[in-house]
Amino acid sequence: MEVEGVRRSEAVISFGLKDLKGVNLPHNDAFVIQARIANYDIMRVFTDSDSSVNVIFNEALVQMALQGYHLEAVDTSLFGFTGHVVYPEGEIVLPLSLGTEELKKTVMTTFTVVDAPSSYNIILGRQAMNELRAVASTYHQKIKFPMGSRVGEVRGSISATNGSVVP
Repeated sequence: MEVEGVRRSEAVISFGLKDLKGVNLPHNDAFVIQARIANYDIMRVFTDSDSSVNVIFNEALVQMALQGYHLEAVDTSLFGFTGHVVYPEGEIVLPLSLGTEELKKTVMTTFTVVDAPSSYNIILGRQAMNELRAVASTYHQKIKFPMGSRVGEVRGSISATNGSVVP
């Protein structure tokens, strides 16, 4: 039996006891990772499956001092930032990479630029997770994504909550 649209050689993504190594249980920790975006290692990347968009905060974007990328105007507003409406500065398409060298996956994804205070540099929403075909487990503090017949992964990290943009 084959599910339509799924290749037989594609890896099955699952989470088990071995994925809990290094996780202090019980926890209600925010799921924060490090990601590579436009050749910068970005710390404090909050994964939020409730967010319909990927958000990059203006302060992080300024620190990145990007060359060759441009901001596109956007006619929409976002809700949920400190309980009021936020009007984005625009949108920018950037390469996003997750994983290690051997099992790294890169996609071009759209980030909505927001000029608002935040504890995070980036919020990774459903958009990026779907583009990566990734599955996140907040309990396991891990993201997994298919890489052909193998599975790449990113672990949430307490250390990712400290620091900012690193070239």
